[in-house]
Amino acid sequence: MNRESREALQKAILYILMAIVIVIVLFPIIWMGLTAFKNDRDILSIPPKILFTPTLENFGFVFERSNVVKGLTNSLITAIAVIAITIPVGLLAAYSLARYNVGGGHLAFYILTIKMFPPIAAIIPYFVIFRNLGLLDNLASLILLNSLFNLPFTTWLLMSFIKEIPTDLEEAAMIAGATRFEAFREVILPLLRPALAVTAIFAGIFTWNEFLFAYIITRTEAITITRVMAGFFTERGILWGPLSACALIATIPMFVLALATQKYIVRGLTLGAVK
Repeated sequence: MNRESREALQKAILYILMAIVIVIVLFPIIWMGLTAFKNDRDILSIPPKILFTPTLENFGFVFERSNVVKGLTNSLITAIAVIAITIPVGLLAAYSLARYNVGGGHLAFYILTIKMFPPIAAIIPYFVIFRNLGLLDNLASLILLNSLFNLPFTTWLLMSFIKEIPTDLEEAAMIAGATRFEAFREVILPLLRPALAVTAIFAGIFTWNEFLFAYIITRTEAITITRVMAGFFTERGILWGPLSACALIATIPMFVLALATQKYIVRGLTLGAVK
């Protein structure tokens, strides 16, 4: 076998492996989408049906008998608020850690330990605190908790991006007469826009998918979309059709967000790769 044949064979094997991985990754999403348009008989049929008559009954059930609209609205408000809190705070913390080594590395490690701490171990104390403060079933408690557990990730991610930006750029700006804040605003921030976009997207997705806090802290008023989906696990069994329909509805906003910002994700993830 000559060199060209070997390269062609290697590419063919690579494409086959990539196709297998894509099918494995996308299969749950595709099956969820198919289940959302099936009736109960088709969902529980053995063997599973691939060809069936689509129905919108599950979506009607979701919108008529659940708080899906309120859940989507509360999830959106929480995600936006968490991004608005964690990005500025995380950016300032990341800049101080990257440029001034505040805490000598100990503070950065302490911030990281918050991310490593399992939320389920702290949910009971937080529940008691919010109950005593009258913040149960309140969006403020959800925003506070999600901001607290997203801030370490935001800080460390932005810190790694800032370290990739040469300090010579800021020093040149300050030699030209700019203050430290002006150099940060005029030099660092424009270079960090892709990184800020990536960090905001991840913080939004983590908040959107969060379930534990929403399940324990909320009841009816501050219910999120993940909490709405939990309502389809009933005493009579799991309502697979409405559950799949609700999950599909919950997936669409993040899917659209990822498509709309994919260029920023690529630019942000490759920031600093080429100097």
